[in-house]
Amino acid sequence: MSKRWLFLSAAAVLIVVSLALVLLPGDKNGEDVKAEAGRAATGSAANSPSATGTSTASASPSARATDASRKPSTTPSAHPTATSATPSATKPRQQAAGTASLAGRIRPGVTYRGVATFYDADGGGACLYDPGDDVLTGAMNTTDYESSKACGAYVLVHAAGGATVTVRITNECPGDCAPGQIDLSAQAFAKLVSPSAGRIPITWNLVSPTTSDTISIRYKTGSSRYWCGIQAIGHRNPLARLEVLAGGTWRQLPRASYNYFLSESGSGCGGAIRLTDIYGEQLTVPALAVRPDVVQSTRLQFAKH
Repeated sequence: MSKRWLFLSAAAVLIVVSLALVLLPGDKNGEDVKAEAGRAATGSAANSPSATGTSTASASPSARATDASRKPSTTPSAHPTATSATPSATKPRQQAAGTASLAGRIRPGVTYRGVATFYDADGGGACLYDPGDDVLTGAMNTTDYESSKACGAYVLVHAAGGATVTVRITNECPGDCAPGQIDLSAQAFAKLVSPSAGRIPITWNLVSPTTSDTISIRYKTGSSRYWCGIQAIGHRNPLARLEVLAGGTWRQLPRASYNYFLSESGSGCGGAIRLTDIYGEQLTVPALAVRPDVVQSTRLQFAKH
C-alpha cells in the first residue's frame, strides 16, 4: 500500500506540474493582456489628460502666457505710453479744452452770422464802462453777451458788400435782438452801409487788435475791505477770470452781469489781482488801494493773437 501510495503521489505531482506548465503561459498572456489593457487604459487616460492638457496646457498655458505676456507688456508699456502720451496729448487737450471753456460762446476762429442794427451809443451801457470818445462800439445780443462775458471783446463785422468795421462790445442788446445780432453804434453802422438800410445781414468774428492802451482797474462804488467789486478796463482780449490773492491763495471771483467781479466777504480786496484772458494768458496786477470809482492804470496788456 505504501508503494502504491508513493506512486500515486508521484503521479499526482507530475499531473499538477504539467497543469501548472500549461496554465502559466496562459496566465502570463492574460496578465500581458491585462497589462496591455491597463496600459491602453492608462494610455487613454493619459491621452485624456494629454488632450485636456493639450487644450488646457496648450490653451491654458498659452492663454496664460498670452495673458502674462499681455499683462507685463500691456501694463508696463501702457504706463509709459500713457505717461509719454499724456504730456504730448495733455497739452493740446488742456489748451483746446481750456480755451473752449474760458472763451464761452464767443470763441476765436469762429465766424458768426446775424444782423446788424444801430442806435445812438456813447460807449457806455450794461458793461458799465464810462462813455467816451470811442464811437466804434456795439451792443451784443443777450445770448452772446452771456452775462457780461462779451464785455470788452473786439469783433470784426463784415457786411455783404465787403465793408468791415471793428467794434468793442460795451453794451447788451436785450429784447428783440436774436443770437448773432449786434446793435452797432450809428457811426460803426455807417461804415458798413448807409444808415437808411436800417438792418443788414452780417458775419462777425472775434479779433485781437493792435493797441497801445494798457489795462486799468476800478473798484466799484461802495467797495471797502469788507466788500468790493473789481472791474478790468481796456483789455485787448476778452477777460475770462479775475482772481484776488487772499491768505496766500488765489481766489476766483464771480462775475456779475454788470461786468464787475465781486468779493462778497471782502476777501482779497486791496490785494494783488490776477487776470486771465480767454487764451489762458495770466497777468498779475500788484496790490492796489481800494479807491472806489477811481480808474487805476497798470502797465500790463495781454498779447495779440
